[in-house]
Amino acid sequence: MANMMDTVFDMRLLDDLSGKDTVIHRVHPLAKLLTTLLYIIVVVSFDRFEILGLLPLVFFPVLVISLGELPLAPIMKRMLLAAPFALGIGILNPFFDQQVFMVGGITLSRGWITFMSILIKCVLTVSAALLLIATTGMDKLGSALRLLKIPKLFVLQLLLTYRYISVLLEEVSTIWRAYSLRAPQQKGINRKVWGPLIGQLLLRTYERAQRVYQSMCLRGFKGEYNTGEQQKPAGKDFVYMLSWGVFFILTKSFNIPMLLGSLLN
Repeated sequence: MANMMDTVFDMRLLDDLSGKDTVIHRVHPLAKLLTTLLYIIVVVSFDRFEILGLLPLVFFPVLVISLGELPLAPIMKRMLLAAPFALGIGILNPFFDQQVFMVGGITLSRGWITFMSILIKCVLTVSAALLLIATTGMDKLGSALRLLKIPKLFVLQLLLTYRYISVLLEEVSTIWRAYSLRAPQQKGINRKVWGPLIGQLLLRTYERAQRVYQSMCLRGFKGEYNTGEQQKPAGKDFVYMLSWGVFFILTKSFNIPMLLGSLLN
């Protein structure tokens, strides 16, 4: 039961973090969105055998976490949720690509190199997306998408789906609590009641979603998700976006760790 309540709390934590007032939080949502998109594009564009070239890109999430005064543990915890997907994609590479080469007297397999590259790319891209939500919030991201002329229906579907996940988890928590009170000595849920409980969950979440929708209509909802006044990006926002863009392009164009190593030697 405690784990279920922690999951509900974790869903809201990123939105709570987005309410802070720091240097990163004050940057316009559109600037942060475009910067994050460019960052993800640059990360995934690296060659599958590239590892050293990716290392300078760690500077972006580290600086955002520092300037945004974000707790590291919750961000790391959410990144681990994507780890199984990266492991599933790259775990077979060392077995299928066994060609070896020498690096500094150490024998390495190309399969392990590609596997590490996939893991690093996964960590960087997922952390960038999480930090975007934690420093901006879904509502402001919706406003940024509308400024990019993304169709209203798509933005509305995205925002309501994000909110519905919280509703679903809260109803799961309620059902789990009721079941635990009726079977205090039992560990887990008996298989015989899985079907009825899932049916109850769907009905309860549907009914609650209907009540939420009716409340929205009573407050003037007419198909447009009101995210507040849409302010245009200021000069500092363009500086933020341009500075990171130049850094990303330089990192992609030049192998910075190799250049630093050659200069030191």
